[in-house]
Amino acid sequence: MITKLRRIAGFDLTGMASLALWVARRRHGVPPGATAVPYSGAQTAMTSLFLFAMVVELFAVEILLRAFDAPAGLRAFFLFLDGYTVLAVLAVIASCVTRPHVVSPDGLRIRYGAFLDVRVPRERIASVRKIRRFDENGHVGVTDGRLAVAVASQTNVLIELTRPITIVRPLGARAEVHAIRFYADVPGPLLAEIAAWSAEESVRVRPDLMGER
Repeated sequence: MITKLRRIAGFDLTGMASLALWVARRRHGVPPGATAVPYSGAQTAMTSLFLFAMVVELFAVEILLRAFDAPAGLRAFFLFLDGYTVLAVLAVIASCVTRPHVVSPDGLRIRYGAFLDVRVPRERIASVRKIRRFDENGHVGVTDGRLAVAVASQTNVLIELTRPITIVRPLGARAEVHAIRFYADVPGPLLAEIAAWSAEESVRVRPDLMGER
């Protein structure tokens, strides 16, 4: 329980740091020579609508409490609660924008905001292909040794590994996975980068398929 609470607190701190990076138009963990692969585009519209609704609620609650002549302490409590919720949602958006997937000469880094960070060494990647799935449950899940990192219930890239790697799930649990599905706004640059490896190694870049088999 303590470990989980520490990780949740870490998400908050990372999210707040991401807000600063977002304002500064900077990205985290994208070294020179690496390719950043954004993934937040598919959820931006829905998250923005959700954020707008929360801002409206914040003002509506304040107006309602004033109309009923609620004590200042009660109004301050709800203002803090709603304001923190708005800030937390902004932090999630910022963490996804400023922490993209990364392809570098060392391998592939798959992320979901502050919640997941998986490093796949180049030599562990056996094959990669484009897929189209719209039925993913949640943002991060492991089933039968397959990790899914979804955005808006979607994944569109599948990598298969030469042997399993150990990943750390958002709340600290560990799992071994031998394949990873994830989402990229534009998978082309990622596939092209890995295709360049195949000229030197045995990484297979398969043609675009309609679904995972």
